[in-house]
Parts: sequence; structure tokens; C-alpha cells
Amino acid sequence: MTELARIGLFGSLPGETLTKLAGRMLRDEVAAGTVIVREGEPGDRFYVLLSGVAGVSQSALGERRILRAGEFFGEVALTMRVPRTATVTAMTPCVVASCDAATFDELVRPLFVDDE
Repeated sequence: MTELARIGLFGSLPGETLTKLAGRMLRDEVAAGTVIVREGEPGDRFYVLLSGVAGVSQSALGERRILRAGEFFGEVALTMRVPRTATVTAMTPCVVASCDAATFDELVRPLFVDDE
């Protein structure tokens, strides 16, 4: 929960909601070079990068951007209900936290709706 509380996206969540989210998220260590999500595959999880650096690429456009600790990915596929729009690959050893689509819909999606 402490790691999630440092993520800007979750700054507006009440403590109870953040605790619930933390309880439902899986924490994984990912080796450098590992593809975390692949463009075109079904989007079934939302991810937060807790440590490390990851690269975002698209087949048609090549390298797009670099993700650093505190940033998130996977929301486009879940929010728009489309296949993954990019590939995210760990450039260094990374730690990610992720949640399933149901948890995203219940606890995280409202953060994106409020921003629109």
C-alpha cells in the first residue's frame, strides 16, 4: 500500500479504497528484456511501474516513450475495451503491480472518468 500511495494517479483515493486496491494487486519482479504486455493481445490487466525503467513501442511507429517508476500502463485497452495498443518491455529489472479488469473497473476506472 505504501508503494501505491506514492503513485500520483492514486493520490485522490481515500485510504479505504487504496487499501482495497493494494489487497487486490499482484506484485511481480520482471527481468530486463521481458515483454510485460504485447501490442494486439487482449487487455486483461492494469499495471503500475513501482521501480525500474520500461520502454513503450508500437509496431507501426517504433519506440514511443520511456516509463519510469510511478507511471502506469494498460489503461487504454481496459478503458476502451480494445486489444493492447502498444508493447511494454522492461529495459532494466522492474517491479510492477497489476490488477485484473474487474478491479480496474471498480476502483481505478473512475479516476480516468473524472479526468475527462
